[in-house]
Amino acid sequence: MADEPNLHARLLMPDCQNLATDNVSVIEGEMATISCRVKNNDDSVIQLLNPNRQTIYFKDVRPLKDSRFQLVNFSDNELRVSLSNVSLSDEGRYVCQLYTDPPQEAYADITVLVPPGSPIIESREDVVSEGNETELTCTAMGSKPAASIRWMKGEEELTGDMAVEETYDRMFTVTSRVKFSVTKEDDGVPVDCIIDHPAVKDLLAQRHLEVLYKPEVKIVVTYPEGLTREGDNLDLTCIAEGKPHPHQINWLRVDEDVPPHAVVTGSDLYIENLNKSYNGTYRCVASNAVGEAYDDYILYVYDSRAGEGAPQKIDHAVIGGVVAVVMFAILCALIVLGRYFARHKGTYFTHEAKGADDAADADTAIINAEGGHNNTDEKKEYYI
Repeated sequence: MADEPNLHARLLMPDCQNLATDNVSVIEGEMATISCRVKNNDDSVIQLLNPNRQTIYFKDVRPLKDSRFQLVNFSDNELRVSLSNVSLSDEGRYVCQLYTDPPQEAYADITVLVPPGSPIIESREDVVSEGNETELTCTAMGSKPAASIRWMKGEEELTGDMAVEETYDRMFTVTSRVKFSVTKEDDGVPVDCIIDHPAVKDLLAQRHLEVLYKPEVKIVVTYPEGLTREGDNLDLTCIAEGKPHPHQINWLRVDEDVPPHAVVTGSDLYIENLNKSYNGTYRCVASNAVGEAYDDYILYVYDSRAGEGAPQKIDHAVIGGVVAVVMFAILCALIVLGRYFARHKGTYFTHEAKGADDAADADTAIINAEGGHNNTDEKKEYYI
């Protein structure tokens, strides 16, 4: 970060000034470079002076015995000098001087940056219960200029109260405090104290929250899988999680006594040979140092044959398939019959009795018609 220019140096005589330089910010222990530049040099001598007006370089000669100063470049238009292992005592105003008539000067201010030490996080308490407030303090010591502090809880930014104290030799110590309430979801969440300073990047301290919370309780039916019928067995398991882990788990029957032959083993409740007198609400209660919680299971005992006569589900896909096959068979039969009748023709005969018109009455006409059957002409009519 050495040799970073900030502002153009202030000039002594702006109307005829040919000399220029730049301010420099440098981290303590690193290298700074001062450049004295001349626009139009008429063979005038360039020299560099320290804040005490002692000559560091006269042209390309170093009268000062401090070997940390080294010549980087010397020409008619520039005198460039480096200063290694910069310390706070090197901070100040350096003078570029050009021997003209009148002499010209330009000023380069060297600012030394001192990064803070590793930040320290302290907590008012190591462990906090859910719903309570906690307070964290972060301190960044020995920086120049003063650092700034930001807080992050997971992905959430927190607002802290910051105090700045100047210690010695323009050094600063910064302290920030943050307060917030915690929930069980905050357990294990990191809280970061982030230091912002021009001399350092990615400097932070981290602390993970430890939150105590009351149990979370859930009852699971291990057996049976379906309806609870008379004569069946019932097996319930109570699952309880908390911090600290629940030290006590109790089973009870709300407003009534637990059946006398019920067996409680740790977190399990087992009842044999159910009957309807066992109906009711069974409760699992778990507790730890923070508090207690419970979950309920409502038992209803059905008849021993309950659910056996339940109508089976109709498979509509199968029914649809059967109907489709039947309709296809009927359609095929109609096609076959149609083709058969199209190829076969039927006949029938009618007889007209000759001389029926000459009969005296109807009976005579019928007799004549029957008697003359063999002599009649056959007439054929066709139908399809």
